[in-house]
Amino acid sequence: MGHGSSPWWGNYNPTNLMMQPKKIVQYIIDMKNAVIGNNKQKANLIVLGAVPRLLYLLQQETSSTELKTECAVVLGSLAMGTENNVKSLLDCHIIPALLQGLLSPDLKFIEACLRCLRTIFTSPVTPEELLYTDATVIPHLMALLSRSRYTQEYICQIFSHCCKGPDHQTILFNHGAVQNIAHLLTSVSYKVRMQALKCFSVLAFENPQVSMTLVNVLVDGELLPQIFVKMLQRDKPIEMQLTSAKCLTYMCRAGAIRTDDNCIVLKTLPCLVRMCSKERLLEERVEGAETLAYLIEPDVELQRIASITDHLIAMLADYFKYPSSVSAITDIKRLDHDLKHAHELRQAAFKLYASLGANDEDIRKKLILIILCRCLHSLSRSVQQLRTSFQDHAVWKPLMKVLQNAPDEILVVASSMLCNLLLEFSPSKEPILESGAVELLCGLTQSENPALRVNGIWALMNMAFQAEQKIKADILRSLSTEQLFRLLSDSDLNVLMKTLGLLRNLLSTRPHIDKIMSTHGKQIMQAVTLILEGEHNIEVKEQTLCILANIADGTTAKELIMTNDDILQKIKYYMGHSHVKLQLAAMFCISNLVWNEEEGSQERQDKLRDMGIVDILHKLSQSPDSNLCDKQYLM
Repeated sequence: MGHGSSPWWGNYNPTNLMMQPKKIVQYIIDMKNAVIGNNKQKANLIVLGAVPRLLYLLQQETSSTELKTECAVVLGSLAMGTENNVKSLLDCHIIPALLQGLLSPDLKFIEACLRCLRTIFTSPVTPEELLYTDATVIPHLMALLSRSRYTQEYICQIFSHCCKGPDHQTILFNHGAVQNIAHLLTSVSYKVRMQALKCFSVLAFENPQVSMTLVNVLVDGELLPQIFVKMLQRDKPIEMQLTSAKCLTYMCRAGAIRTDDNCIVLKTLPCLVRMCSKERLLEERVEGAETLAYLIEPDVELQRIASITDHLIAMLADYFKYPSSVSAITDIKRLDHDLKHAHELRQAAFKLYASLGANDEDIRKKLILIILCRCLHSLSRSVQQLRTSFQDHAVWKPLMKVLQNAPDEILVVASSMLCNLLLEFSPSKEPILESGAVELLCGLTQSENPALRVNGIWALMNMAFQAEQKIKADILRSLSTEQLFRLLSDSDLNVLMKTLGLLRNLLSTRPHIDKIMSTHGKQIMQAVTLILEGEHNIEVKEQTLCILANIADGTTAKELIMTNDDILQKIKYYMGHSHVKLQLAAMFCISNLVWNEEEGSQERQDKLRDMGIVDILHKLSQSPDSNLCDKQYLM
């Protein structure tokens, strides 16, 4: 269709087309195909006055069932466009026309009308009261539930969106909603089960009458709460887990299920805590936190259980990290999504914090402590704060006390702050070292919690940076070579990278390099070999080659490389690698090994020349990469 031309449907009169039934059906089918997935065409069609014409055909007794069905399908497609589309349909009184269509004996037409009604009623611009205007509508919808899985899905979805408050709950309850919908929870259709579940969640919310009824309903010999518990198991879709947890939560708050019942303590509460983890979608985390807040709000024992389940308090702190700086740089769509939900996440976290601290003083103290730690952690990222306020108030003293005996969620935050206080320019570094921090941090590296292992090794890495020989010796002695090599084979990439960083900082300054390699050289060379041979990413191998370059800078330590042909072959291999970072790191090793001003440099150069390394250096000197062709590497 060209720009400026009128579509064919802008010129017809439905009364004329009534004389050609087959032709008009084809016209409506063409119309349907033209508007599917095309909001611009939908808007054009509405502006051209197609809605009253379609409704006219839908309601004409002389229209064939096929024609009526196609009209309902087109109207449904228009409703799936913008909110303005839905407003236009409502202005044309579409709902009474579609509800009238439900009286037809034809199932396909009924399903098309219900599908369109579902789309309209789930729009935020549609007043839900329109469902309750005619008292005969609800009982008729209940009767239609048995017709097909589509009628079941659409009607349940309409009910769950239009049930707002006790008056609506009462109407649906009095017309047999519980009995008519309960058996749908065992439907073969996932969509039907899901919509039935959503119905029960809105029916039970703050409604003791409905909740007390639900707790005693049997479906295929099983009580409804038992069915809900099965639906919140980990192998079920997240949407189903969350909605089942809401059903049980609402029944519990309405007094139908005891707060100490196993289905609440062992099933519902842990499920809702899972929904708060950062692996879940933002919307799921909001819903999970708000539902959990509602569940535990009046019960101190549930508050205590929640506070120690899966590091919930620490998880909630992550709710304040959106939008993240990473998403701002790499993914505009993700940033937009984060901004939209950031306020909802914060609101949900505050609600849950409020519920957790509602009654128990110990939980309040724990909450305050972790919030204080997180606040101080943020401040510790400022160089100015580290050099002024943190020093003036000796923040490190209470921090060290917290680190001695605190739950993991607080330890993670406190140890993160300690990493910053141990930076080279921090005035707190020296007093922290004197207070026994080395042993404490080495202990953290043995934690089962990966975050604590990372923070422990990270803090040691910062501690070792440009440190005196004595501090480095203390670290190696307290950590032990066995633990150091366990960390080098850790499954957590962050732990591995920070351990390599620690090793690199320990092996700096020639006297330190020679001293450490004289006592731990064999084990370190073995670890380096294993990493270079393993399936590791570029960053890990680059860091490992940089450690070798540091060793090569030692006076006596470099002989551990020169006498190890396997290591030399690996360096040669990485000089020819396709990744420039690895080539450069390998060349630094060679540069340190052959430096002319050092004793034995000629012998080392001869050996490397015999290995063919000189030839590789000459080839690299012709490289278009300015770093690789640096002449200082040539012998």
